[in-house]
Amino acid sequence: MSSYTLDLIAGLHNALAGLSANPYSTVESPETTKKRASVALIIRVQPHYDHWPCQNSIKATDLQSFFQQEWVQHGDPEVLFIKRAARKGDRWTSHIALPGGRRDPEDEDDLAAAIRETREEVGINLSEDNALPAGNLPQRVVTTHWGRVPLMVLCPYIFLVTRHDLPPLKLQPTEVASTHWVPLAALLSADERTEVHEDVSNRLANQETGVKRWMLRGMVGQMIFSAIRLRPSETIHCNASPAENPKRPSNVLSSLLGRSPRLAPANHERPLLLWGLTLGVVGDFLDFLPPHNALQLWSYPTFTPWDVRLVIWLMTYDFKQRKIREISQIQAHGPPAIEVGLDAVSPPKESTVHRAGLTGISTGVDPAFFRTELKSSAVGTMLDGYYDIVRRAVALALIGRTSIAMAALAWAIIRYRRSRQRCI
Repeated sequence: MSSYTLDLIAGLHNALAGLSANPYSTVESPETTKKRASVALIIRVQPHYDHWPCQNSIKATDLQSFFQQEWVQHGDPEVLFIKRAARKGDRWTSHIALPGGRRDPEDEDDLAAAIRETREEVGINLSEDNALPAGNLPQRVVTTHWGRVPLMVLCPYIFLVTRHDLPPLKLQPTEVASTHWVPLAALLSADERTEVHEDVSNRLANQETGVKRWMLRGMVGQMIFSAIRLRPSETIHCNASPAENPKRPSNVLSSLLGRSPRLAPANHERPLLLWGLTLGVVGDFLDFLPPHNALQLWSYPTFTPWDVRLVIWLMTYDFKQRKIREISQIQAHGPPAIEVGLDAVSPPKESTVHRAGLTGISTGVDPAFFRTELKSSAVGTMLDGYYDIVRRAVALALIGRTSIAMAALAWAIIRYRRSRQRCI
C-alpha cells in the first residue's frame, strides 16, 4: 500500500474529526423563499485485497475506532455520486449530483431531510448501524439569473459508511439514473481536471426562447466552467428509469425488478463530469484534504468566443490579482457571495468570520483550528463580484463586435458608391 493512501486516510480522519467537532452555522431562509434542500456527501472505505476485514470485526461507534481498524488504514476512500434522471423542466436534469432533495414539512430538521432523501433515492440507511454523521459543509442560499432570484437554501451533510458490506443500492427510477462510487484520490488528482461547455443563453436572456435565445447563443456562444472528470470504481444503472424507457411502468415493483448492477458506461456514452453547484459543495470538502491545492486546479468561468474571452480577461485581470492577494494573505473578511456556474450562493449578512484562514484550501490549516462560525470557501472568495464584471465585459464585447460590423458595412457601402460613380 502506497504512502499516499496512508496519508489520504490520515487526512480524511483529521478532516472528518474537525468537521464533526466544529459544525457550520445554520443559514436562515430568505424572506422571498422558504424552500430548503439537503444533500448527503457519503464516504466509504473500500477494503484492499491484502487487508480484507475479518467477519468478526468490531463495530465502529465513532471516528476514532473506525480509523483504527487495520483494513480501513489500508483501504481506498470513495465518494458516492448520482446521475439525476432525465426530466423535462428540471434545471439539473441528467447532472451529476449528491443524493438529496427538498426538505418536507414532516422532516425534523435539515439533517433529517438528508437522511430521508438518501434512503428514498439510493436505498442507503444512514443509521448508526451503517454510518456515522461526520459534520456538515457551508450552507448556501442558491439563486439563479446571476444571483437575482433566490431558489432555496442548500444544506450539505457528511456521512461515513462504517460497513464494508453495505447492502446493494436501490435506485429510485424517477430521481436517479445511475450511481457512481468515485475514489477520493481521483477527485484530488490534477489529471482529472477538465472543463465543461454549457449553453447559458436561456439564463442570460431571462429564460427567453425562440429567436431571442438563438440570437443570444450565437453572440456569446457557450460558457466554460471548471469540472472534474469522474472515473468510478463501481457504477449501478437504474434500468427502470423513465429516461431509459418511457413506456416502462415506474411503480415500486418494477423498479425493484428492473434495477440491476452493470459495468461502467461504454466509451461512446458521455463522460461523467462534476461541475457547477455540486462541484462547489464537493470542493468545500476537498479543501480540507492534502495536498490542499484545489485552488490551483480551478479556473474562472469564461465564454467560448475569443473576443468575449479577451475582453473578460482584460477587465478581470486586476480583479483576479487582488483576489489572489486576499487568499495568500489569509485574512478575515466578511462572508462573500459564492457563485458556482450561474447559480450564485451567499451566506447570511449577519454571519461573521473570526480568525483568518480559508480553511484547508492552499493553506493546509489543521482541522483543530477550524472556525466555529460560518466560513466560505476560497473559490467563493475568488468569485465574489466576478460575475458583475463579466456582465459588463460581455456587453462591451457585443458592443465592440456590433461597432466593427457597422464600420465594415459602412466601408463596404462607401466603396460600392465610389465604384458606381466611377462607372458613371
